[in-house]
Parts: sequence; C-alpha cells; structure tokens
Amino acid sequence: MHMISRVLLLCLALSVLPSHAEQTRGLFQVREPVENQQSGEREQALQRAFDTLVLRLTGDEQAARSAAVGPLREDPQQLVRQYSYDGEKLVVDFDQSTVERSLRQAGLPLWGSNRPGVLAWWLYETVDGSQLVGDGQSSAALLREAGRHRGLPLHLPLADLSEQLEATPETVKASSGDALRMLSERYDADVMLAVYAHETDGSWQADWQLWDGEDRGHGKAKGDSREALADAVMLGASQFLAPRFVVAPGAVSEITLEIEGADISRFAELDKLVEPFGGRLLRIDDDMLVYRLNASPEQLRSQLALARLREVEIPKEPIVEPNDELQVEADGATQVAPGDVAPGVNQPPAPPAEVDRGTVMRFSW
Repeated sequence: MHMISRVLLLCLALSVLPSHAEQTRGLFQVREPVENQQSGEREQALQRAFDTLVLRLTGDEQAARSAAVGPLREDPQQLVRQYSYDGEKLVVDFDQSTVERSLRQAGLPLWGSNRPGVLAWWLYETVDGSQLVGDGQSSAALLREAGRHRGLPLHLPLADLSEQLEATPETVKASSGDALRMLSERYDADVMLAVYAHETDGSWQADWQLWDGEDRGHGKAKGDSREALADAVMLGASQFLAPRFVVAPGAVSEITLEIEGADISRFAELDKLVEPFGGRLLRIDDDMLVYRLNASPEQLRSQLALARLREVEIPKEPIVEPNDELQVEADGATQVAPGDVAPGVNQPPAPPAEVDRGTVMRFSW
C-alpha cells in the first residue's frame, strides 16, 4: 500500500478512534520525592526514577538491578530528556526512544504504552462504615496518581446511590466477581479491579482482586497511609498484567496477522495495538487488513483482546488431486506417465514460489 494512502487512512481514523485499549499518558515521566535540590539528592532521585520506569515497562522488580542494565542505572541521566522540580518532587522526563532501545539491547522484555484500562471498585471500610470511591470524589485523585505511577490507566465508577448500595464488602470480596461484572457493564472496561481496604492499628491493609477476561489475580497489600496502600495495590496489579503483554527479545517469531471486518474507524487503533511488535501493514484485501509482525501468539492474543478482537479459524485451502495420467489422442496414442510431458504439449509455467508467511493468525470483530 502506498505511504500516502496509509497516512490518509490514519488521519481519518484518529477522529473516530475507539476507546478500549488506551495510550498510557505520561508513561515516561516519573515523579520522585526529594528532600532538597542538591546534586547528591538529585542523583539518588534519578536512580529511583529509573527503577520506577523499568518496573513500569517490565513488571519485574529485579530488572533494573540486572547486570546488563547496570551501566544505565549508574548513569540514568543519559536517558533523560529533561527534569524539573515541582515542590518537593523531582519530575523526570525520560526519552522514550532512547529508553526502549537501550533496554531492548540489554535484553529486557518491554510492555508498550498501549495498555488496558482498569476499572477500580475501591471500597474503604472505617469505623463510620464503608464507602465506595467514585470518580468525582476527592480521594479519586490519590488512586489515579497511584495508577499513573505504576503505569496503569485507572478509572473509577460514578459511585452513585445504586452502586453504593450494591458494592458492599461482601460483593467486593467475592472471588467470582459476578456482581461487579454486572455493575461494570455500563463502563465497558478492559480489566476490573476490586479492592477492600481497611485500617488496622494505625496502618492500612487491603485485599485486592483483578480480572482480565476469565483470568483472576489476587493479593494483599499494606501501607502506612492511604497513598502507600494505593501504590502497593497498583504495583501488584501491574505485575499481574505485565507478563500478558511484554514482548521478550528472542521469544518471538514472524507472524502474518489478518484482521477481518476492519474499516477506517479501526485502522488507527490497530496500528497502535501492533506497534509494540513492529507491526507493518502489508496490504488491504477488501475488509481485511494484513500485517507482518514479530510476537508470540499468546502475547498477540492478549494485545488484540484489548480491542475486543476474537481469533477465528482460517479455512483450509482445497486440495486438488492431480490426474494419475494424461492421455494424448493421436494415431498410435501414447500413455504418458505422471510427471512427464506429452509430445507436442506445452508444459504449464511453474507456479510462483510461495512466500514464507510464518505463523498465520486471523482475528475478527
């Protein structure tokens, strides 16, 4: 497909981009608390910011301390585009292309910026009773910041009267999640998070559960404050989701991806979804987009599930059986063995060599 056509499609599609998977804003910006603006304090904060960024991109707490990453961690400023101070925090803007290239060269699997939106049913239990955190409440900003810090696009319900009545401690703690799924239908979220948080002996504790389709993760978290607790929960959620989306060097193969039912409104979304795998649009066949990329089938399925794509079976090509023999009608007719060419009969041209398409996977809306 000509480049001009590709650009035209992309421009048209951006105005109607669907809202399932999300481009995580500020993924390469890290805010770290500092005690002062001295150089020594800044260098330590830069290292902490680097550790936070690597954890966002890999979901692995040990990745930043691996031997291959050591030189980057010792001098993280080589990856920094700019930094500034905002009150008692150092705001570090890392250069995305430099970071991704450097970490891939170090052999780290990376999670791209296209991530599932997380709908959080967050219930606080206090001596005054339970309260569901809603989108318009003051405590919502604390939770969103925790999600941003751990690289997760976090959303909260409206927490209107009906939801406050339905989201009881029993509902939030239920392992099935069925009641919360019904409440979540109005929000069309990719991932559902349920958190039951309560204060005990001056500290906060939480039981959390997360559902990605039919897969469920769960854990416990604690913190000295609501901020620390929120960060611990978001870290656990990130580490549960990351292995489904990270692209590990050397663990991928070439895949030809066919998308049925595609139109202009979905082109931009698909482009973003396949970007972490180096996706390249090969052609458009009617309503089918054909990409070539490098991924593992499991990672690709998880990524495309963000756009509600389902895998479909590829019809098998019909097998044409060759004739056992060819008869040439003439005086003194001669039988010709299979594979031979009869006298006076032109041999058909050889079919073009088939291009190796690698693994072929087909998905549809």
